[in-house]
Amino acid sequence: MSKRTKDVMLSFGVGATVAGTAVFLVVPVITTITMAFDARDYLGPFPPPALSTQWLNQFFNNGYLWSGFSTSLVLATTTTIIATAVGAAAAVAISRISSRLRDLLTTAFLSPLVLPGVIIGFALLMLFSLLGVLSPFTKLIAGHLIVTVPYTLRMALIGLSGVSPVLREAALSLGANERQALFTVILPLAKNSIAAGAIFAFAFSMDDLTVSLFLSDFKTYTLPVALVSLMRSDFDLTLAAAAVFLMGLTVVLLVVLDRVLGLERVIGHGIYKA
Repeated sequence: MSKRTKDVMLSFGVGATVAGTAVFLVVPVITTITMAFDARDYLGPFPPPALSTQWLNQFFNNGYLWSGFSTSLVLATTTTIIATAVGAAAAVAISRISSRLRDLLTTAFLSPLVLPGVIIGFALLMLFSLLGVLSPFTKLIAGHLIVTVPYTLRMALIGLSGVSPVLREAALSLGANERQALFTVILPLAKNSIAAGAIFAFAFSMDDLTVSLFLSDFKTYTLPVALVSLMRSDFDLTLAAAAVFLMGLTVVLLVVLDRVLGLERVIGHGIYKA
């Protein structure tokens, strides 16, 4: 077999793998969107014989789901603000200590990523029961901070690693103090990575189920918890309508970020070396 034939076969294999992966990812989304507009009053086989907006109307008129969505939105926003501040502050501190201690602290902060959410949720439930913490929203914030701070910290560390120490020294030599050098030089250069960490924190907070399931109650619950509860009690295509709504919300968020900041700037790709 000639080298050219091997190259053609390899190219075909890579193309087929990419196409198969794309189909695997896109088909469930298309199916969900289509079923959300099913005109039938029951969950029937795909494809639907006719289209209607009845399930979307039912979703928008479902007070139980909208209560969960409002809680998720407030919770994710609050969690994102706190997690971003904590992650950025911790990243600045970690970046200025010795390498051995830096690795130890980084591992400690990132450890929630390797723990199942069920373990974190159950452990927090037991802890809050012992401490007598009764507010479900306070419990949810604490739980979501544990699972989101690792993302904000990691992204902030990536951004700070791209800022050369020479830039800080230059700012100090020009008369700036440590606080001014931090807020006018270092953090502005790392803001793209910090913003990316905030986006990850918001997305994971909105999507979290396992931790929220342990820390919610019948009055304060998130949208994922409400969807699971609805799926167990009355499984219908309102779930598909909710999924379409969340997908639309995500697309709107990405468009706004692209128009206001630019996705490449938000994600961050520059390395600021002197």
